[in-house]
Amino acid sequence: MKKVQVEVLGLSQSPTSNGSYALILKEIDGDRRLPIVIGAPEAGAIAYELEGVHTSRPMSHDLMKTLIETFASKVKEICIHELKDSTFFAAITLENTTIEVDSRPSDAIALALRFDAPIFIVESLLQEAGFSLDELETDDEEDIEEIEAFDISDDDEEDEEFFLPNKKSKKEKTTSAKTDKKDLLHDELQAAIQEEDYEKAAKIRDELKKLK
Repeated sequence: MKKVQVEVLGLSQSPTSNGSYALILKEIDGDRRLPIVIGAPEAGAIAYELEGVHTSRPMSHDLMKTLIETFASKVKEICIHELKDSTFFAAITLENTTIEVDSRPSDAIALALRFDAPIFIVESLLQEAGFSLDELETDDEEDIEEIEAFDISDDDEEDEEFFLPNKKSKKEKTTSAKTDKKDLLHDELQAAIQEEDYEKAAKIRDELKKLK
């Protein structure tokens, strides 16, 4: 199982995000990126660590770090390894043990940052759900359609972290009005992804679905 090391590129939120954030991961030796929608508390835990902000009392992930260190261990690495039913799954590997702890990606990443541990994604998963900025530099309709297939939902129920690839075959256009609207939405979607406004991209993708 080939793994690709990634880093946290940043967090993105739009006015229509309903409190959720897009966590953007970028491969270290390439330009592919993977957005994962996470809740506000998890986004805060990641942002605080990235910015070196220390709270007066320990946050949940600070407490988890202390507990792990109390048992003379630390996080060796974390890996996002599965996408099932539109939900990402990650595993935390502790040092000096073969045990892998099941985790949401946001919690695993928040801990990895606190331990300065590497973050990995399975190559096949990055191919399935990630995208490259090079794909945005072409006007070829097939390439644009491939970019559209990456759908981020802003539904944050139960704090599930997901990214929904929905690669459907191209449907025949039936009216000129419908074609014009789809072309306009294509352009808006491409612009939203270029600006890394993934919440807006999800809304546009929803509109495109309705036209199919």
